Amino acid sequence: MPHGRSAIVIGAGLGGLALAIRLQSAGIATLVLEGRDQPGGRAYVWRRDGYTFDAGPTVITDPACLQELWQLSGQDMARDVDLVPVTPFYRLLWNDGTRFDYGNDHDALEAEISAIDPGELEGYRRFLAYSSAVYEEGYVKLGSVPFLNFGAMMKAAPALARHRAWRSVYDVVSSYVRDDRLRQALSFHTLLVGGSPMRTSSIYALIHRLEQKDGVWFARGGTNALVNGMVALFERLGGRVELSQKVARILSQDGRVTGVETSSGQRHEAGMVASNGDLVQTYDMLKGSDYGRRRASSLRRKRFSPSLFVVHFGLRGDFPQIAHHSILFSDRYGELVADIYDRATLPDDPSIYLHHPSATDPDMAPPGHSTFYALAPVPHLGHLAADWDDLGARYREIVLGRVRDRLIPDLFNRLHTCFHYTPRDFEADLGAHVGSAFSLEPRLTQSAWFRAHNRDDHIPNLFFVGAGTHPGAGIPGVVGSAKATAGLMI
Repeated sequence: MPHGRSAIVIGAGLGGLALAIRLQSAGIATLVLEGRDQPGGRAYVWRRDGYTFDAGPTVITDPACLQELWQLSGQDMARDVDLVPVTPFYRLLWNDGTRFDYGNDHDALEAEISAIDPGELEGYRRFLAYSSAVYEEGYVKLGSVPFLNFGAMMKAAPALARHRAWRSVYDVVSSYVRDDRLRQALSFHTLLVGGSPMRTSSIYALIHRLEQKDGVWFARGGTNALVNGMVALFERLGGRVELSQKVARILSQDGRVTGVETSSGQRHEAGMVASNGDLVQTYDMLKGSDYGRRRASSLRRKRFSPSLFVVHFGLRGDFPQIAHHSILFSDRYGELVADIYDRATLPDDPSIYLHHPSATDPDMAPPGHSTFYALAPVPHLGHLAADWDDLGARYREIVLGRVRDRLIPDLFNRLHTCFHYTPRDFEADLGAHVGSAFSLEPRLTQSAWFRAHNRDDHIPNLFFVGAGTHPGAGIPGVVGSAKATAGLMI
């Protein structure tokens, strides 16, 4: 690769691929090195027994931020990716039998709220106005702007203060609605990006407006079909993706990075290096560097998001009564969150995010069968160093038991294939520090300038993209981080 206008991206996750597309579109020769046998990072895929199982993110919002990647070179995303709308966005289910279909049909959503308590409508409308305001400030204006110095943070401070960003999402929601089920319905989204509703900054209430404005979408074939479409675009532009090439070392000289070395001993040189990998692991790759050791040590002292326990399973039969996305709430919303984030306790009554992609795309399962995954947030390995080899099978029964009791009474009789993914797998497969599923926890004191910067403070040609840097986790978040980082690199 030419040493001047060239770049290496470590990791072919959604953020890394979005960055690579932007760089290649700008004429920067870009090489993506991925340690696993497939691209995607957390958006990995398994194909077993005729089923397609997405590993990670399944909720696509703000499709325009993805379409923009194709528009950079005058192309259309529809050439590579078929996005289809999901309705309802989520079906929310409580143990008392309450069912709440959550979408962006305004009249239908207000009818769902009225069914719980018509007196809450005015409070919801005021919350929507608040969500719209923080969406403009936190996403439209700042979502893809790099915070490289404290001055940039101070410029954003008046808007943060105006919207009481020091308050949590749950606190703000609770100031508008009284019913506990509605408080859960309007605050659970932070869990999908690794944050506790009880302490994630109220700026993250913007997610509600983001979904209401642009909908929730699914890539036909699964989220990895989006990954494959991004790879196809990148390669048409002249970029290269090399799989099973785990980067072991970032090479440096005279205060700048010069390239990377893989675990197989191959060396690649480039004028810039960007990491879509784990933050701690990336600084550990600066072998022999006192600065790298100090940065890794500093990052280890920060608060990382929890991990996840995910059960992938295929069932005989079709389940038209089960939505594409369902949330099965525990009776202990706040207490359950405290178990996971603070008390390092593995709950035996987990809340479940149930993904049922064959409800939208029957080809995700063999004929007459259905594909699911059930996801439960769990403490990361730094809080709960459990023996997941032993615990995994037992916790799988608890998770599947929750789905059986709430939705599919004969689940175990219908079970055709099943496997699970634990915090140890996040650590082993993804290099995730303490097995965190979302990198740094999105607290106010770990957001914007306080988060890992898109460009390293001391190494001018080392960059970061993905969940650990600004603005954070989630598909719009990592794609936004790619825009911020690309602007600096270009």
